[in-house]
Amino acid sequence: MDASTTTPAQQGGQPHDLERVALKRVRLLASLTLIGGIGLILAVPFALKGGAEFFLPVTAAMVVAIALVPLLEWFERRGVPSKLAAILCVLLFLGLAIFALASIVLPAMDWVQRIPSRIDQVRHTLDPLMNLYKALQHWIDNTAAQIATAPTKSVRTVRIETTNGWIETISTQAPHLMIQLFFALLVIFFFLAGWTSMRKRTIVSRGSFEGALTTARVIQQVVEATSTYLGTITLINIAMGVLTATILWWLRMDSPMMWGGIVAVLNYIPYLGPIASVALLAFGGLMTFPDVWSAMLPPACFLVLHLVEANAITPAVVGRRLEINPLLILVSLSFWAWVWGTTGALLAVPLLIIFKTVFAAAGMPDIAGFLFEDGVLTHVGEEEADDE
Repeated sequence: MDASTTTPAQQGGQPHDLERVALKRVRLLASLTLIGGIGLILAVPFALKGGAEFFLPVTAAMVVAIALVPLLEWFERRGVPSKLAAILCVLLFLGLAIFALASIVLPAMDWVQRIPSRIDQVRHTLDPLMNLYKALQHWIDNTAAQIATAPTKSVRTVRIETTNGWIETISTQAPHLMIQLFFALLVIFFFLAGWTSMRKRTIVSRGSFEGALTTARVIQQVVEATSTYLGTITLINIAMGVLTATILWWLRMDSPMMWGGIVAVLNYIPYLGPIASVALLAFGGLMTFPDVWSAMLPPACFLVLHLVEANAITPAVVGRRLEINPLLILVSLSFWAWVWGTTGALLAVPLLIIFKTVFAAAGMPDIAGFLFEDGVLTHVGEEEADDE
């Protein structure tokens, strides 16, 4: 009798216990996944920074190669073999890079050599502002001397030192940079040469038809988003550089093509690039023009061009399809600049676009749901995808 009365309760309680055990196991696995993911996120930046000599050229080459994929496919559609099309893409990219470097680096070396001889002119140009600053400082010192019980006298010495060994520095770094450039070009070539077959193998190797379609869609979206952004931004930056060079030529500023190239390159860096361009143009204006108001014309003209470009042209050309949260841009910019310096800042937005496109297709882990609701790292966006 006892056995018969306890058996139904036990039989009724077993499914509930099994569900509880299964839920605990799923939560344990999700917890381990979350802990491992946090550890990986914390470790990856230091690994990237420590291994910059390897990761930087590879990453830059991959971004450039993805941006060149539409050009590669354009050649292939016209019957050009994949390897020959890859060589043509690499040669076009290398030619543009050499032209940009030649138009910027060679005149910049001449400007660097002229800095010591132009310091007196810069000081003379800034005399009105310096006199105003000295008058303000004198008033502040007199006021502080009247308030202080024991006035102290401090002497500040400003010394400008010029480095004469920059040529030796460039010559010692040149072989290392050439090796990295050659390695990056090889990565670009082999990526483009095997792009068609690699994409086909990646899609065909999926276990289901739905997985193959998702993989193909993600690959296409990454290529389109990256190439569209880099292509349009490159055209806009070239136009900005040409307009800036034309205005500086009209203002009779030395080396207008160099300044146009600097503006075009720095404009790839959001927010900070235009600020650096304004500062460099202001310093160049002080080295060129005899009065401070004429010296401020080059940065003022560029600032007007940038405001028009950033608020009207770029949003209209790039479109809402590649609209990115400014906070994400700032975080990506600060992160990659910390990891890889100026080159990392140049790669910040393309890398953000690639990661954003992949995560948008694959889904982001629902960390808030894991902590406060079900305890499972389900992907955010799966419900919206199912509804669509």
